[in-house]
Amino acid sequence: MATSRPAQNANDNSGVLRFSVAFFLVALVLLYVTAPFVEQFQGGVLIEAALMTLVLSTAVMAVGGHRRTLVWAMAFTVPAMAEKWLHYWWPDLLPPHVSMWTGLLGVGFIVLNLLRFILKAPRVNSEVLCAGVATYLLLGLLWAFAYILVAQINPDSFAFTVGPVASHSLKGFNSLYFSITTLATSSYGDIIPVSGIARMLAMMQSVVGMFYVTLLIARLVSLYSSQGLSEDRNDPIDNRLAEAVDKPESALDSLPSSDPVSSR
Repeated sequence: MATSRPAQNANDNSGVLRFSVAFFLVALVLLYVTAPFVEQFQGGVLIEAALMTLVLSTAVMAVGGHRRTLVWAMAFTVPAMAEKWLHYWWPDLLPPHVSMWTGLLGVGFIVLNLLRFILKAPRVNSEVLCAGVATYLLLGLLWAFAYILVAQINPDSFAFTVGPVASHSLKGFNSLYFSITTLATSSYGDIIPVSGIARMLAMMQSVVGMFYVTLLIARLVSLYSSQGLSEDRNDPIDNRLAEAVDKPESALDSLPSSDPVSSR
Protein backbone atom coordinates (compact mmCIF):
# COMPACT_ATOMS: atom_id res chain seq x y z
CA MET A 1 0.00 0.00 0.00
CA ALA A 2 1.07 3.60 -0.07
CA THR A 3 3.83 5.15 1.97
CA SER A 4 4.48 8.72 3.00
CA ARG A 5 6.80 9.22 0.02
CA PRO A 6 7.72 7.31 -3.15
CA ALA A 7 9.05 3.97 -2.05
CA GLN A 8 9.71 0.51 -3.29
CA ASN A 9 8.03 -2.51 -1.77
CA ALA A 10 10.67 -4.80 -0.37
CA ASN A 11 8.37 -7.80 -0.65
CA ASP A 12 7.60 -7.16 -4.31
CA ASN A 13 10.12 -7.98 -7.00
CA SER A 14 8.30 -5.89 -9.57
CA GLY A 15 10.04 -2.66 -8.53
CA VAL A 16 6.79 -0.71 -8.75
CA LEU A 17 6.86 2.73 -7.14
CA ARG A 18 3.97 3.72 -4.92
CA PHE A 19 2.99 7.14 -3.63
CA SER A 20 1.30 8.53 -0.57
CA VAL A 21 -2.46 8.46 -0.15
CA ALA A 22 -2.13 12.10 0.92
CA PHE A 23 -1.38 13.12 -2.67
CA PHE A 24 -4.51 11.35 -3.82
CA LEU A 25 -6.55 12.99 -1.06
CA VAL A 26 -5.32 16.45 -2.10
CA ALA A 27 -6.32 15.78 -5.72
CA LEU A 28 -9.73 14.53 -4.60
CA VAL A 29 -10.36 17.58 -2.42
CA LEU A 30 -9.31 19.79 -5.32
CA LEU A 31 -11.93 18.10 -7.51
CA TYR A 32 -14.62 18.71 -4.91
CA VAL A 33 -13.69 22.34 -4.26
CA THR A 34 -13.50 23.34 -7.92
CA ALA A 35 -16.59 21.39 -9.04
CA PRO A 36 -19.14 24.26 -8.61
CA PHE A 37 -16.92 26.69 -10.53
CA VAL A 38 -15.79 24.47 -13.39
CA GLU A 39 -19.25 24.41 -14.98
CA GLN A 40 -19.22 28.21 -15.31
CA PHE A 41 -16.16 28.29 -17.57
CA GLN A 42 -16.32 27.82 -21.28
CA GLY A 43 -13.60 25.17 -21.09
CA GLY A 44 -15.19 23.43 -18.13
CA VAL A 45 -15.19 20.05 -19.86
CA LEU A 46 -11.43 20.28 -20.35
CA ILE A 47 -10.83 21.24 -16.72
CA GLU A 48 -13.10 18.44 -15.51
CA ALA A 49 -11.27 15.89 -17.67
CA ALA A 50 -7.90 17.11 -16.35
CA LEU A 51 -9.02 16.96 -12.71
CA MET A 52 -10.58 13.52 -13.11
CA THR A 53 -7.38 12.30 -14.76
CA LEU A 54 -5.36 13.69 -11.86
CA VAL A 55 -7.62 12.01 -9.30
CA LEU A 56 -7.60 8.61 -10.99
CA SER A 57 -3.86 8.73 -11.72
CA THR A 58 -2.93 9.51 -8.11
CA ALA A 59 -5.41 6.85 -6.96
CA VAL A 60 -3.72 4.22 -9.11
CA MET A 61 -0.29 5.19 -7.77
CA ALA A 62 -1.62 5.16 -4.20
CA VAL A 63 -3.02 1.62 -4.32
CA GLY A 64 -0.68 0.11 -6.92
CA GLY A 65 2.19 -0.97 -4.69
CA HIS A 66 2.13 -4.48 -6.14
CA ARG A 67 2.33 -5.30 -9.81
CA ARG A 68 -0.93 -7.25 -9.85
CA THR A 69 -2.85 -4.50 -8.05
CA LEU A 70 -1.32 -1.88 -10.33
CA VAL A 71 -2.36 -3.80 -13.45
CA TRP A 72 -5.93 -4.23 -12.21
CA ALA A 73 -6.13 -0.60 -11.12
CA MET A 74 -5.02 0.56 -14.56
CA ALA A 75 -7.45 -1.83 -16.22
CA PHE A 76 -10.35 -0.27 -14.32
CA THR A 77 -9.31 3.39 -14.37
CA VAL A 78 -7.66 3.91 -17.77
CA PRO A 79 -10.97 3.40 -19.65
CA ALA A 80 -12.58 6.06 -17.45
CA MET A 81 -9.77 8.52 -18.15
CA ALA A 82 -9.77 7.73 -21.86
CA GLU A 83 -13.54 8.24 -22.06
CA LYS A 84 -13.23 11.67 -20.45
CA TRP A 85 -10.79 12.83 -23.08
CA LEU A 86 -12.75 11.22 -25.91
CA HIS A 87 -15.82 13.06 -24.71
CA TYR A 88 -13.87 16.31 -24.81
CA TRP A 89 -12.51 15.86 -28.34
CA TRP A 90 -15.44 13.92 -29.84
CA PRO A 91 -18.54 14.48 -27.66
CA ASP A 92 -20.84 12.32 -29.82
CA LEU A 93 -18.48 9.40 -30.30
CA LEU A 94 -19.73 7.30 -27.35
CA PRO A 95 -23.11 7.11 -25.60
CA PRO A 96 -23.31 9.29 -22.44
CA HIS A 97 -23.83 6.37 -20.07
CA VAL A 98 -20.49 4.78 -21.05
CA SER A 99 -18.66 7.42 -19.01
CA MET A 100 -20.73 6.62 -15.93
CA TRP A 101 -20.11 2.87 -16.17
CA THR A 102 -16.36 3.29 -16.56
CA GLY A 103 -16.33 5.77 -13.67
CA LEU A 104 -18.29 3.38 -11.46
CA LEU A 105 -15.88 0.53 -12.13
CA GLY A 106 -12.74 2.62 -11.65
CA VAL A 107 -13.84 4.38 -8.46
CA GLY A 108 -15.34 1.17 -7.06
CA PHE A 109 -12.03 -0.67 -7.45
CA ILE A 110 -10.12 2.12 -5.70
CA VAL A 111 -12.65 2.16 -2.83
CA LEU A 112 -12.26 -1.60 -2.28
CA ASN A 113 -8.47 -1.35 -2.17
CA LEU A 114 -8.50 1.58 0.25
CA LEU A 115 -10.90 -0.29 2.52
CA ARG A 116 -8.62 -3.33 2.45
CA PHE A 117 -5.68 -1.12 3.38
CA ILE A 118 -7.56 0.40 6.33
CA LEU A 119 -8.71 -2.98 7.62
CA LYS A 120 -5.25 -4.55 7.35
CA ALA A 121 -3.27 -1.61 8.73
CA PRO A 122 -1.26 -2.65 11.82
CA ARG A 123 -1.33 0.83 13.41
CA VAL A 124 -2.80 4.31 13.08
CA ASN A 125 -0.69 6.75 11.06
CA SER A 126 -1.19 9.58 8.62
CA GLU A 127 -1.67 7.17 5.72
CA VAL A 128 -4.54 5.37 7.44
CA LEU A 129 -6.23 8.66 8.32
CA CYS A 130 -5.85 9.97 4.76
CA ALA A 131 -7.19 6.70 3.38
CA GLY A 132 -10.22 6.94 5.67
CA VAL A 133 -11.09 10.47 4.53
CA ALA A 134 -10.39 9.68 0.88
CA THR A 135 -12.63 6.62 0.97
CA TYR A 136 -15.48 8.67 2.39
CA LEU A 137 -15.15 11.25 -0.38
CA LEU A 138 -14.85 8.50 -2.98
CA LEU A 139 -18.14 7.01 -1.79
CA GLY A 140 -19.74 10.35 -2.63
CA LEU A 141 -18.15 10.33 -6.09
CA LEU A 142 -19.17 6.71 -6.65
CA TRP A 143 -22.84 7.39 -5.93
CA ALA A 144 -22.70 10.60 -7.97
CA PHE A 145 -21.86 8.50 -11.03
CA ALA A 146 -24.73 6.16 -10.18
CA TYR A 147 -27.19 9.05 -9.84
CA ILE A 148 -26.14 10.53 -13.17
CA LEU A 149 -26.56 7.14 -14.81
CA VAL A 150 -30.08 6.79 -13.39
CA ALA A 151 -30.98 10.32 -14.50
CA GLN A 152 -29.72 9.57 -18.01
CA ILE A 153 -31.87 6.45 -18.25
CA ASN A 154 -34.93 8.13 -16.74
CA PRO A 155 -34.83 11.98 -16.67
CA ASP A 156 -37.81 12.05 -14.28
CA SER A 157 -35.99 10.09 -11.56
CA PHE A 158 -35.27 13.27 -9.55
CA ALA A 159 -37.42 16.30 -8.75
CA PHE A 160 -36.06 19.79 -8.06
CA THR A 161 -37.95 22.05 -5.66
CA VAL A 162 -35.82 25.23 -5.80
CA GLY A 163 -33.52 27.02 -8.22
CA PRO A 164 -33.85 28.06 -11.85
CA VAL A 165 -35.34 25.60 -14.31
CA ALA A 166 -32.15 25.63 -16.37
CA SER A 167 -30.23 23.99 -13.51
CA HIS A 168 -32.80 21.24 -12.93
CA SER A 169 -30.66 18.38 -14.18
CA LEU A 170 -28.74 15.87 -12.11
CA LYS A 171 -25.30 16.15 -13.66
CA GLY A 172 -22.00 17.77 -12.83
CA PHE A 173 -21.93 19.50 -9.48
CA ASN A 174 -25.64 18.82 -8.79
CA SER A 175 -24.98 15.08 -8.70
CA LEU A 176 -21.98 15.52 -6.42
CA TYR A 177 -23.91 17.86 -4.12
CA PHE A 178 -26.87 15.48 -3.84
CA SER A 179 -24.55 12.51 -3.28
CA ILE A 180 -22.57 14.11 -0.44
CA THR A 181 -25.66 15.45 1.35
CA THR A 182 -27.25 12.02 1.12
CA LEU A 183 -24.07 10.30 2.32
CA ALA A 184 -23.93 12.63 5.32
CA THR A 185 -27.71 12.23 5.87
CA SER A 186 -28.13 16.01 5.72
CA SER A 187 -30.28 16.33 2.60
CA TYR A 188 -32.01 19.71 2.34
CA GLY A 189 -34.94 18.62 0.22
CA ASP A 190 -34.04 20.72 -2.83
CA ILE A 191 -33.37 17.54 -4.84
CA ILE A 192 -35.73 14.63 -4.23
CA PRO A 193 -35.38 11.09 -5.60
CA VAL A 194 -38.66 10.10 -7.25
CA SER A 195 -38.18 6.82 -9.10
CA GLY A 196 -37.78 3.52 -7.28
CA ILE A 197 -34.17 3.02 -8.36
CA ALA A 198 -33.20 6.56 -7.33
CA ARG A 199 -34.81 6.11 -3.91
CA MET A 200 -33.11 2.75 -3.44
CA LEU A 201 -29.71 4.27 -4.25
CA ALA A 202 -30.31 7.17 -1.85
CA MET A 203 -31.41 4.79 0.88
CA MET A 204 -28.37 2.55 0.39
CA GLN A 205 -26.01 5.51 0.41
CA SER A 206 -27.40 6.87 3.67
CA VAL A 207 -26.96 3.47 5.33
CA VAL A 208 -23.45 3.03 3.92
CA GLY A 209 -22.41 6.50 5.05
CA MET A 210 -23.68 5.94 8.58
CA PHE A 211 -22.09 2.50 8.98
CA TYR A 212 -18.82 3.58 7.34
CA VAL A 213 -18.24 6.38 9.84
CA THR A 214 -19.17 4.10 12.75
CA LEU A 215 -16.96 1.22 11.62
CA LEU A 216 -14.07 3.53 10.71
CA ILE A 217 -14.05 5.11 14.17
CA ALA A 218 -14.23 1.66 15.78
CA ARG A 219 -11.35 0.44 13.62
CA LEU A 220 -9.16 3.45 14.39
CA VAL A 221 -9.84 3.14 18.12
CA SER A 222 -9.00 -0.56 17.96
CA LEU A 223 -5.73 0.11 16.14
CA TYR A 224 -4.80 2.90 18.55
CA SER A 225 -5.56 0.73 21.58
CA SER A 226 -3.54 -2.21 20.27
CA GLN A 227 -0.70 0.16 19.39
CA GLY A 228 -0.69 1.52 22.94
CA LEU A 229 -0.67 -1.97 24.43
CA SER A 230 2.22 -2.96 22.18
CA GLU A 231 4.25 0.04 23.31
CA ASP A 232 3.52 -0.70 26.96
CA ARG A 233 4.72 -4.28 26.54
CA ASN A 234 8.00 -3.05 25.13
CA ASP A 235 8.69 -0.87 28.18
CA PRO A 236 11.55 -2.42 30.26
CA ILE A 237 10.03 -1.61 33.65
CA ASP A 238 6.65 -3.03 32.61
CA ASN A 239 8.40 -6.19 31.43
CA ARG A 240 10.15 -6.56 34.77
CA LEU A 241 6.90 -5.97 36.61
CA ALA A 242 5.30 -8.70 34.53
CA GLU A 243 8.17 -11.01 35.41
CA ALA A 244 7.73 -10.13 39.05
CA VAL A 245 4.25 -11.59 38.98
CA ASP A 246 5.59 -14.92 37.75
CA LYS A 247 8.87 -14.92 39.69
CA PRO A 248 8.54 -12.60 42.69
CA GLU A 249 11.88 -13.36 44.32
CA SER A 250 14.19 -13.06 41.30
CA ALA A 251 12.44 -10.40 39.27
CA LEU A 252 11.86 -7.94 42.06
CA ASP A 253 15.58 -7.79 42.75
CA SER A 254 16.16 -6.22 39.32
CA LEU A 255 13.67 -3.40 39.93
CA PRO A 256 15.09 -0.03 41.09
CA SER A 257 14.70 0.41 44.81
CA SER A 258 12.83 3.42 46.19
CA ASP A 259 14.14 2.94 49.75
CA PRO A 260 16.51 5.83 50.69
CA VAL A 261 18.51 3.60 52.95
CA SER A 262 19.05 0.84 50.42
CA SER A 263 19.97 3.32 47.70
CA ARG A 264 22.98 4.63 49.63
